[in-house]
Amino acid sequence: QVQLIESGGGLVQPGGSLRLSCSVSGRPFNNARLEATGWFRQAPGKDREFVALINRSGGMTYYEDSVKGRFTISRDNTVNTVTLQMNSLRPEDTAVYYCAATTKFSIIPSDYDYWGQGTQVTVSS
Repeated sequence: QVQLIESGGGLVQPGGSLRLSCSVSGRPFNNARLEATGWFRQAPGKDREFVALINRSGGMTYYEDSVKGRFTISRDNTVNTVTLQMNSLRPEDTAVYYCAATTKFSIIPSDYDYWGQGTQVTVSS
């Protein structure tokens, strides 16, 4: 079974930075290969939305438009960790952030079979 554990959330002032980490372990029951790991977020009263994803090797990344140039996703396969560096944070970035893994290369939440428990990010002065 695949397990994902997020860390690094917290309270930050507008314009500040946070670094989220996701530790990935295990394998799917059918031994399928996990092709991508993504970050999603969900603000109160809103649907869960895509933020960024990175493929298995780390050679391909994709970002939601509002975070391009501010967020960077990366991975270190030697320690099975995916990181989301968030700079120039805005109040509208406030949400619970989730790490998720999929056997596809997709930005659609329903394509992701494995999810972490989430970590709260609050951007406020």
